[in-house]
Amino acid sequence: MAVLNLLEAVNQAMDQSMAQDDKVIVFGEDVGVEGGVFRATKGLQEKYGIERCFDSILAESSIVGSGIGMAINGLKPVVEIQFSGFMFPGYNQIVTHAARMRNRTRGRYTVPMVIRMPYGGGVRALEHHSESLEVLFAHTAGLKVVIPSTPYDAKGLLMAAIQDPDPVIFMEPKRIYRAFKQDVPDEAYTIPIGKAKIVKSGTDLTVVAWGAMVRETQKAIEHLEKEGFSIELIDLRTISPIDKETIIQSVQKTGRFCVVHEAAQTYGPGAELITTVNEGAFLYLEAPPKRIASVDTIVPLPKGEQYYVPDVGQIVSELRDVLKF
Repeated sequence: MAVLNLLEAVNQAMDQSMAQDDKVIVFGEDVGVEGGVFRATKGLQEKYGIERCFDSILAESSIVGSGIGMAINGLKPVVEIQFSGFMFPGYNQIVTHAARMRNRTRGRYTVPMVIRMPYGGGVRALEHHSESLEVLFAHTAGLKVVIPSTPYDAKGLLMAAIQDPDPVIFMEPKRIYRAFKQDVPDEAYTIPIGKAKIVKSGTDLTVVAWGAMVRETQKAIEHLEKEGFSIELIDLRTISPIDKETIIQSVQKTGRFCVVHEAAQTYGPGAELITTVNEGAFLYLEAPPKRIASVDTIVPLPKGEQYYVPDVGQIVSELRDVLKF
């Protein structure tokens, strides 16, 4: 059992996947010699050679398009987009080809490909570095969207994504890359894509979060528990497909629902989750569901970032409103 941070767990998942299957290859901007901008691929080129872990040109369209061609022809590419805000030149390839290939060919060709990308705020980065754009991918049929919140989940979910026969968008919350460590099994393992995790059981309120917002929500819940409230926290883990069953069963027990996410509020993932609750557990609700999300603006530059992403104080205040409704 190793004690790893999330970044190290991602690295171990790729390492063990490459050791298990020589069809797994890793490439992207600076992922080879340098090991990636965050060092997520550190040591992989040295261990597996330049043919299986290599640097690409600085062109996201080429990175994704090449990966699609490789996947169709039998390889299992794991490509890195250096920051999620840089993915737009490759977005055309993702949506028009990767997501549609199975349907377009009536199952003759699939795209067993993982597109990794650091995402989200909290590190005071430059423009185009801090967006939370999971909804753009989750809205597209044919794509799976995964966001881990712990080192244990990061390894298991990434190994599952690499083994998946269809394209998976794997978004890594860079804010918590090195924020904490956790026991992670040395052996290879997978966590099913599409299954949420109940982080903490409770009876008064159901809260769903993912990525870096899970830790912020946990801190908020600790404050509210001192006031006598019992709150159930669910880590969604997979944004698409959504584990509707776990959420609905929880709300049927608690009667209240909130969702906390880093993406902008309007048309964000929270709206879909509230619709899921309204359709599956409306008659159990004792208070209106609530979204706690970032504001509908461009992500501010570093000096204003702390006013954009939900923090513990905001989460505490808004959860309390629902609990006392």
